[in-house]
Amino acid sequence: MNTRGPAIPGLRLVPFRGLRYVPDRVGSLSAVTSPPYDVVVRPDGLHHLESADPHNIVRLILPQGESATARHEQAAATLRRWRAEGVLAPDPEPVLYVYEQRGDGILQRGVIGALELSEPGNGIVLPHEDVMDHVVEDRADLMRTTRAHLEPLLLTYPGDGGATGTHAVIGRTVELPPLLDTTTEDGFHHRLWAVTDPGDRAEIERDLAGHQALIADGHHRWATYLRLRREHSAPGPWDFGLVLLVDTAHYPLRVRSIHRLLHGLPVADALAALTGLFRVRTVEGPLPRALDALAGAAAEGNAFLLAGDGAFHLVDRPDEALLARTVPADRPAAYRSLDATVLHATLLGGVWRVPDDDPSRIAYIHDTAAAVEQAERHGSTAVLMHPVREGLVRDLARQGVTMPRKSTSFGPKPATGLVLRGLDLG
Repeated sequence: MNTRGPAIPGLRLVPFRGLRYVPDRVGSLSAVTSPPYDVVVRPDGLHHLESADPHNIVRLILPQGESATARHEQAAATLRRWRAEGVLAPDPEPVLYVYEQRGDGILQRGVIGALELSEPGNGIVLPHEDVMDHVVEDRADLMRTTRAHLEPLLLTYPGDGGATGTHAVIGRTVELPPLLDTTTEDGFHHRLWAVTDPGDRAEIERDLAGHQALIADGHHRWATYLRLRREHSAPGPWDFGLVLLVDTAHYPLRVRSIHRLLHGLPVADALAALTGLFRVRTVEGPLPRALDALAGAAAEGNAFLLAGDGAFHLVDRPDEALLARTVPADRPAAYRSLDATVLHATLLGGVWRVPDDDPSRIAYIHDTAAAVEQAERHGSTAVLMHPVREGLVRDLARQGVTMPRKSTSFGPKPATGLVLRGLDLG
């Protein structure tokens, strides 16, 4: 029997006792942080983070071992040890956290808390991408074993610009001394504050109750939250998930692409298969110049940039008959014309025959230069994408239409390791 009570009308963000690094027990806060687990470029980035500090959070979010069970048990044991040794310690009382990131011409502020979970049909939290079952299962087993939420999802909502509410509370809070202040190696400056005043928390609660949120980053972790919630029938900490909520009316996010690395498919073979189906041209480098050519072509229709053989190949103007055969006809026109749709339905599925959920055949890489470098190193093909507009993403999500997996990369993403949520802490 489900005893969880009535459905919530909107976003409900509640305080929690954050689990945070004790500065005196680590080399530096910047040395123990990491990008989100799916942004770390493995193996190079993983090894770099592991060597940055023996307590780097990557040892929890990407544990190493001979099997999934061994990896997750290793992460749980490490988390228990760090808590016992005082490397990580819970804050004394449940709070909401204001989080600020500044760098690369961007200022982003939001609120971190435990968000009450809701099913997609409720229209409160809107996913916009499909997920891969094996990734959800891996993250679910990690969360079950560690009994912790190790990194916040990034959710966005468009605020109404009023003089009260979440934005006003953030504005007052950032005038106070922060709990932590650090700069990570990517040059971003991070600050974190605790919202302890009951009136401020109530103001945030009232404001957010009238909003729905878009999942900007963390679809697999959100699907994992929902899976674990269904496994625990009684009300409890599994009913909530660790998130960062950002008001994009005040702090618009940057939308970038996630690129594909096709293992075992040389560029020459990829190009040969496109003969007569797409227009293919070699464009001049270096990479920024080639990306400019991609942007120009993308303004006129579907376009992709292939790399991995030391050159850059612009692929555009797909054959209309090919699109008609491969792109689902039962979706909105905006979905059918997406680059990600054409990539997954037409190129991967119809031409190259590469399963998009098989990690032995395909990898998803956020960093453009890293995608090219890995393709050249391994004789594979990197497919570079042009980013999609945030407004289009939100419009499709409101229609209940999910884009192909890994279609977008919103950012800046919250640094992993600044605040964790232990499920045993409530």
